[in-house]
Amino acid sequence: MRLKTIIALVSALAAFSGTAVHAATNLVTNGDFEQTSNGNGQFNVNTTVADWNSVGYNFIFGPGTADSSGAVGTFGQLSLWGPQNGAANGLPASSPTGGNFVAADAGFGVGAVSQTINGLTAGQQYNLNFSWAAAQQSGFTGPTTENWTVSLGNQTQSTPVFQNTSHGFSGWMNQTFTFTATGASEILSFLASGGSPGSVPPFSLLDGVSLVAAVPEPSTYAMMLGGLTIVVFGARRRRNKSNKADFGGNATMAA
Repeated sequence: MRLKTIIALVSALAAFSGTAVHAATNLVTNGDFEQTSNGNGQFNVNTTVADWNSVGYNFIFGPGTADSSGAVGTFGQLSLWGPQNGAANGLPASSPTGGNFVAADAGFGVGAVSQTINGLTAGQQYNLNFSWAAAQQSGFTGPTTENWTVSLGNQTQSTPVFQNTSHGFSGWMNQTFTFTATGASEILSFLASGGSPGSVPPFSLLDGVSLVAAVPEPSTYAMMLGGLTIVVFGARRRRNKSNKADFGGNATMAA
């Protein structure tokens, strides 16, 4: 490979590595659940959530409401255990994005929260990122378990199962799954799972959902740049040695 070509490749890769990670587009809309028709409430009963559908006993809570005013559902007011109703479990007033979050019952009327994702490229890998937590409905007692089963099209992955204490809260956790698209449009769904005999109901919480095309990590670009740089310096060094040898030989002949 010619030296000028190698230098051009190094320069192009350096420019690309600085922007590629930031160029990925989030294909999930309203992934922080801020756009609702009526604020707090049960999905598709007391409020709707733009671009999302729900077929289960799933709720939207706003900042500071989960363990206080709660949300109205089919069977009345519902809230989660937290500092404002007597459980010193660390449930914060704000979600990871600072606004609304989903709370899905994993032991009653279980059904998925879903969105149709468009703009996918078949065969392309995508990283799904989201924050989740485990909680329990106030007024109930006993240890519970919580997790999410997540699907994109016909591919399914699950978060670890969290072993929750009575009246407990897990704290918000970050999760990343990698899926490979099989078509241009697929359904992304989150199904709450969990429960323990005699201790209900467990609630799985969800916030900050994004889906972006997977791109190499910055460290990968750094390794590639390092390798090409070594090639460039090696080529230059060989060329310089060659030039010196030619010059020395010509000088001897001239003498």
